[in-house]
Amino acid sequence: MNKVQRIYCLLAALLLFAAAGAAQDKKREAQLRTVKGIVLDKSENPVSGSVVFLKNMRTNSVRSSYTDDSGSYRFSGLDPNADYEVHAEKDGEKSATRTVSSFDSRKEIDLNLKIDRKKS
Repeated sequence: MNKVQRIYCLLAALLLFAAAGAAQDKKREAQLRTVKGIVLDKSENPVSGSVVFLKNMRTNSVRSSYTDDSGSYRFSGLDPNADYEVHAEKDGEKSATRTVSSFDSRKEIDLNLKIDRKKS
């Protein structure tokens, strides 16, 4: 095998490894989960501007997000092998903490949270 043929073989092998790595990345990405929902008050009205906390129970890392005008929140790219705790807070009031189990095989989990807000 001459030098040019060796270079072509090496390039072909590199392309094969790159394609295999990209396929593994897509497979892992396809397994990631999303948790989304709406934060509501006790009268079932959406609560905009509340903070939703998502805690990975395996790593103890916490992510947070603000709800939009419709009270919606969303966390994506979640590890399917980890359990999570989710709760919302607004003006000193807090929702019950909900759990997302690693045994739940759904890719997209809808989880509405309810904050019992005091009347102003």
